[in-house]
Amino acid sequence: MRLDISTLLLVNFVLTFLVGVLFLLSWVQARTTRALAIWGVAHLLGALASGGLALRGTIPDRISIVLANAVLIAAYGLIWSGVRAFEGRGLRLPVALGGGAVYAAACTVPAFYASIDARVVLASSIAAAFCAGGAFEIWRGRGERLVSRYPAVVLLSAYAVCYAVRIPAVIAAPSPHDLEPLQSPWVAILCFAAMLFTIAIAFTFMALTKERAERAQRLAASSDPLTGIANRRAFVVGAEAMLARPVPSALLLFDLDHFKGINDSFGHAVGDGVLIGFCVIVRALLPDGAVFGRLGGEEFACLIPDRTPEAARAEAARLGRAFAALRLPTLPRLRVSVSIGVALSTPGAGDFDGLMRRADLALYRAKHNGRSRTELAAAEPSPHGAGGPLPACRATARHSAG
Repeated sequence: MRLDISTLLLVNFVLTFLVGVLFLLSWVQARTTRALAIWGVAHLLGALASGGLALRGTIPDRISIVLANAVLIAAYGLIWSGVRAFEGRGLRLPVALGGGAVYAAACTVPAFYASIDARVVLASSIAAAFCAGGAFEIWRGRGERLVSRYPAVVLLSAYAVCYAVRIPAVIAAPSPHDLEPLQSPWVAILCFAAMLFTIAIAFTFMALTKERAERAQRLAASSDPLTGIANRRAFVVGAEAMLARPVPSALLLFDLDHFKGINDSFGHAVGDGVLIGFCVIVRALLPDGAVFGRLGGEEFACLIPDRTPEAARAEAARLGRAFAALRLPTLPRLRVSVSIGVALSTPGAGDFDGLMRRADLALYRAKHNGRSRTELAAAEPSPHGAGGPLPACRATARHSAG
């Protein structure tokens, strides 16, 4: 059975047009993801190019050959540009649209325009470069763990190979001069590849944007909106997972001293800045693997794995000194400090609540003994927790904090 190339191109036109509309509709619902809009425009341009190629012999050759191929190349450039936008990089629209402009300019040279093979080599080279560039951009962003990232790399790379293989094939076996361009077997192959690519790219790029949105929602649900560190719920989950390991861990509870006075004297904006500054300092000094979170208000906690009591106390003291050294040239009267309670876990015990009670009692002693100091909880809890039952007012305030 012989396939009609014009029919394949028209089918490709309809399919690519619908995918372009789908991308634009998705962008309308998620305006912050401008990559969707760029991909939508790219596919609409690709649809126009397919329509122009299908009308070869019906419309002037300068439109069906020069303009249609230039628009198709520009569509690949926009797909590459959309990938850059998705990865948070510059669009580089002059480069994206420049490929089509280069092809159109080359066609103004009579010798180039008269050679089908020369046109194929140039168009395929530019299209392959854009597809390979898109694959590289997605690969560069692999630090953001998205499941669909690797299928997208494979997809764009495979399409780049399809175009790249065409170049040596044309050079090794030039097209007969009397062959109608649309009857070349390469046109049928690329039509099928384009349709498969269009469908696959729609699913893959949509999956990428969906995964990123879901990931952002998960991060928002587990992060403190002011400081960006883990909120109470996320900290508890991470801490319980660490306590299940067969290594001792040190829980450090922090309470910023005289924080209400800072808010009253300097304003809540400065108070927020102090909270953020504290988190920046602690995050920079904590070792890898530590879990750090905000329990609520000016209270924070971190769990550090594999620490002896002496090492945990020294770590806490180091963090306290670093925070106390914070100075703002515009607010010379501002002084900050933090009280810290430290408790050591039993390896593999997983008793998070008991560890919190002991660290909280140690923190209570640090505040009671003059603030800006570190207290270490007893190694073994008594029936009521180390040092006696937790004062009711402090327990209620701490465990009701958001």
